[in-house]
Amino acid sequence: MVKRVLKRDGRTVEFNNQKIVAAILKAMDVTENGEDIVLAAQIASAISKLEKDEMTVEEIQDVVEMELMNSPRKEVAKEYIRYRNKRNLARKAKTNEIFETIIDAQANDITRENANMNADTPAGMMMKFASEATKSYVDECLLSDPVREAVMNNYIHIHDKDYYPTKSLTCIQHPLDLILEHGLKAGHGESRPAKRIETASVLACISMETVQNEMHGGQAIPAFDFYLAPFVRKTFEEEVEQICAISNADYSDLKTAKIDDYIKRDLIGLQGRERAFQHAINQTVSRVHQAMEAFVHNMNTIHSRGGNQVVFSSINYGTDTSAEGRCIIREILNTTYEGVGNGSTAIFPIQIWKKKRGVSYLPGDRNYDLYKFACRVSARRFFPNFLNLDASFNQDDAWKEDDPKRYVHEVATMGCRTRVYGNRFGPKTSIGRGNLSFTTINIVKLAIECMGEPDKDTRIKKFFQRLDWALEISARQLNERFDFQKTALKKQFPLLMNGLWLGSEKLDDNDTIEKVMNQGTLSIGFIGLAECLIALIGKHHGESEEAQELGLRIISHMSQKIEGFAETYQHNYTFLATPAEGLAGKFTKRDKKTFGILPGITDKDYYTNSSHIPVYYHCTPEHKAKIEGPYHKYENAGHIFYVEIDGDATHNPEAIMNIVDLMDKYDIGYGSVNHNRNRCLDCGYEDAKDDLRECPHCHGHHIDTLQRITGYLVGTTNRWNSGKLAELHDRVIHK
Repeated sequence: MVKRVLKRDGRTVEFNNQKIVAAILKAMDVTENGEDIVLAAQIASAISKLEKDEMTVEEIQDVVEMELMNSPRKEVAKEYIRYRNKRNLARKAKTNEIFETIIDAQANDITRENANMNADTPAGMMMKFASEATKSYVDECLLSDPVREAVMNNYIHIHDKDYYPTKSLTCIQHPLDLILEHGLKAGHGESRPAKRIETASVLACISMETVQNEMHGGQAIPAFDFYLAPFVRKTFEEEVEQICAISNADYSDLKTAKIDDYIKRDLIGLQGRERAFQHAINQTVSRVHQAMEAFVHNMNTIHSRGGNQVVFSSINYGTDTSAEGRCIIREILNTTYEGVGNGSTAIFPIQIWKKKRGVSYLPGDRNYDLYKFACRVSARRFFPNFLNLDASFNQDDAWKEDDPKRYVHEVATMGCRTRVYGNRFGPKTSIGRGNLSFTTINIVKLAIECMGEPDKDTRIKKFFQRLDWALEISARQLNERFDFQKTALKKQFPLLMNGLWLGSEKLDDNDTIEKVMNQGTLSIGFIGLAECLIALIGKHHGESEEAQELGLRIISHMSQKIEGFAETYQHNYTFLATPAEGLAGKFTKRDKKTFGILPGITDKDYYTNSSHIPVYYHCTPEHKAKIEGPYHKYENAGHIFYVEIDGDATHNPEAIMNIVDLMDKYDIGYGSVNHNRNRCLDCGYEDAKDDLRECPHCHGHHIDTLQRITGYLVGTTNRWNSGKLAELHDRVIHK
């Protein structure tokens, strides 16, 4: 009796004769005599009784051909053979067509899937070859039948599917203090612990670059100011020692002197100890600034993932009120304001200001001056974004103002919006944790399929039934991927699983990572709430109170169901407001082909990002905040609120502060501001003039507009896919 089938990818699955029956019936269906289920069942039964415990797929198909040739239905054998050959040719043809577009460096949605990757370079092309070939392998060999069908029918999208076979995880918030205090050891390279600010800055870069090659998502530092602050003091102490040596005087007691703030001042009129003290501070600030310059420069030039992509990096800061922490914050802001190269805006790291009442937001707060500076920097350079630690869902009772490690209890975010905080299997923290993988549901298609129901209540009821099915299949898919990922060995991730990932220090090299994986999250996302609501009741949530009520009902229902999956599967399931980039147009293109052009739904080349109001809808920033804010408490895997402002924001930091005030007022978790910024692609010159045609610096005419694509910046819109370019064209100012 045949018990097992050896698949093409080497996996062994249980023998299922119904699959043989189904394949034979497909071949019969295109012949004149049609289906003969009795004959199909007889052939399948005969194969199941062969005296073999295990057969390959090819062996089974060979036997099917032979049995059909020996039956009265020889014409079916010909169709079955033709179907096998057609399938093989189709696999090759599809792959060949994709490869040719990559070889020719064609600008299309395949080569522009990720705006942060240059697919035209040799390394970028190699990555795309591997990516596209791997996706087909995953579809055919790693997905269960119900999941594969849901993907093929455009109901769900598996993110980073090309990395699925690698068993890699998505992202992590680096506990950088471990690297700085104990050194770095990964593969053949290692370093000693840091002693000065320059080394600490470099190790922060190396840590993120190294782990980027072990993961398929982004890298973040959750408390950049706290982690680097100790090395400011060490640098100051080193400068005091230098002064003692040069002046042949004993100022060693200055090393323990109280410093309220590290501010550069003129030395004129200062003598002796006072002069030595200020000189040491001035030198320290200069070195910190140079270290921050080096950090930003490295984050925009060091390539990872085969040399085709800079590290997708983020840093969180703003709540360290020590003199040293403030020095780090001030100089990273100064560096960002000045720009890189010829004054260009740095694309990475994504910078995130942690806004907290009593610390870094209100007049009288210790870091209020730096908050105002952060708003001025954001007005010129788009960054920092703003993370609201005062939001009801971003607070932790364990946070204490006098706790030197209070940052452990502060939520941190990264990249487009990824948020990891709550934890069923360990401490509530962002540090040492990240997302494992995520999958997005096309809720627009689910709604379109219900449009034929004339009764509104019945239509909405039917939608929720379809939504529950999609949620169930997404949860199942993520659990299946988890079961695949957990078989990876610690030694496959030399730095990530060498203490950075929470609990990984307890693993031996040949242990699987299963014991620590559950510290991460599995996220289910969604796209197109606005179009979904239009399909169901004719209006989106920005223009109708009824639509807003239904939108919140849909999102809260999804949140509750996903919380239930956490109990069912015993994982940290979370709910994501998907940062759709390539997916924004992918879902839409296929739905348009299936359903045609539906006004307000498929009449554009993209679906609206997650729970946002459509980009083309004219409204005030406050209206946008009032509508979008209530969704954030449900979207616990990440969300973002953004506002488009008009004109040159460089001289209007108050506009940025007004947006942060809206975040505070409407319980918004994370936000940013978009504004006009022209960029010369020849020399890097930037300004905010309207309709700039010629660069005043080099007189070049290759002018582009620096824009935020989902939550991060892209140096040129030339790398945007067609869906996001269409969305960019439709964006309106909120005023």
